[in-house]
Amino acid sequence: MRIVSLFSGAGGLDIGFKNAGFEVIWANEFDKVIWETFEKNFPNTVLDRRSIRDIRSSNVPDCEGIIGGPPCQSWSEGGTLKGIEDKRGQLFFEFIRILRDKNPKFFLAENVSGMLASRHKYALENIKNLLEESGYTLSFSLLNAVDYGVPQDRKRVFFIGIRNDLGFKFQFPAPLANKYVLQDVIYDIKNSALPAEEKQYTNGEKCTLSNHEYMTGGFSSIFMSRNRVRSWHEPSYTIQAGGRHAPIHPQAPKMVFVEQNKRIFIQGKEDLYRRLSIRECSRIQTFPDDHIFYYKNLIAGYKMVGNAVPCNLAFCLAKGIKEQMALCN
Repeated sequence: MRIVSLFSGAGGLDIGFKNAGFEVIWANEFDKVIWETFEKNFPNTVLDRRSIRDIRSSNVPDCEGIIGGPPCQSWSEGGTLKGIEDKRGQLFFEFIRILRDKNPKFFLAENVSGMLASRHKYALENIKNLLEESGYTLSFSLLNAVDYGVPQDRKRVFFIGIRNDLGFKFQFPAPLANKYVLQDVIYDIKNSALPAEEKQYTNGEKCTLSNHEYMTGGFSSIFMSRNRVRSWHEPSYTIQAGGRHAPIHPQAPKMVFVEQNKRIFIQGKEDLYRRLSIRECSRIQTFPDDHIFYYKNLIAGYKMVGNAVPCNLAFCLAKGIKEQMALCN
């Protein structure tokens, strides 16, 4: 089935759907820092670089499905908390505009769990109503990526709609029996990461494994307010878009509690407390190693990885959509 990807980012959703047998024929991404990464990893997909506000529905090819994650900072606990009042939050309406005009068989939209906060109750209900009024039977759920083949605690909300004439409601897949932890995905590269060059610039070809480099520098009081270390036998904390808030590598011991909102590193072992590298973060997001992230400054690399939907979670949802649609034919 041919699908269109909106707000594509580095392509986590796209990889998951591609691995499930879908063909991503057209994508849209406005952030110029991401263009090279997307185009080199998806050479057979047409990338429209314009703002979605400038794209007419007639510019979007006909397709069986539309997928995407409208920018989430407006809804995020770490963002402005303005929700739909923020211009970025309103981009959800652009997603709905194209959905209505193209009328594909299904859609999937992803966003942060922060949109479930009580302050966003009416905005969320409005979005749900608009999606249903567009002619779709809506399924909505909060999922944790750790339940779907991802070694990371990462809670996100998903809207999945099936066009009404197809006559069924999508059922979210049950959590997988196997759970993955940090040792499963990054233990083999624990000794080969490089610190960033001066001013957080990339090491480039010096990395024996692409993107296996980490940001250096101090840690803020907010970062030090709680433990940021997960052990080898635990899943990672959420991989965030900000590199300075990347989790600490599991080689380090857990941080020591001093008082409320204050922890410290164990004295004499400070050298063990380094941030996870971009490649380690991407493996935790279940990107394959041949998916290369292109950037000059590591800040951009962490942002691309942290904003992505984990590939394995995307695959589980895509597989569910494909199988359930096949049953209705």
